Amino acid sequence: MDDVLNEEPKWYVLHTFSGYENMVQDNLYKTIENNNLQDYIVEVKVPMEEAIEEKNGKKKVVERKMFPCYVLLKMRYTDNLWHTIVNTRGVTGFVGPAGRPLPLTDDEVRKMRLEKIVVDLKVDVGNKVKVVSGPLEGFVGDVLSVDVDEQKCKVSVEMFGRQTPVDLDFVQIEVI
Repeated sequence: MDDVLNEEPKWYVLHTFSGYENMVQDNLYKTIENNNLQDYIVEVKVPMEEAIEEKNGKKKVVERKMFPCYVLLKMRYTDNLWHTIVNTRGVTGFVGPAGRPLPLTDDEVRKMRLEKIVVDLKVDVGNKVKVVSGPLEGFVGDVLSVDVDEQKCKVSVEMFGRQTPVDLDFVQIEVI
């Protein structure tokens, strides 16, 4: 099992029962801790996104699961791990042929924004930017603040008839 530690960890997709995503994530972290699997399972994620929901005539921004019924794992795969993971409460199996895990491609990882991508973007306070991905795609706004270390900026966009500040990642915007 030690030769596996020389490999780069890859992202895999787990299928879960509906509504069990967070419980599966918690159970996997407990399993990792109890069995000292930190070198094998590097990260467990339930990707979330911000969405605009309308309720009783009022619109608000809410956090929603990007992939309901799925949990993502970054790990160095072994057959022993397969048994441990699929026997976790709430897990129905891995996504892949015959329930055997198939790692995500680099392109899939990038599109799902599972890992932080460092973007070399020249953006300053006062610049006009266009949102190119996410729930606010197509919106145009003015940059209020820039955090180069976190690769984020606060942008004022017109939403629901008024200026609203929103936090965006550099990968979500382009300078106009």
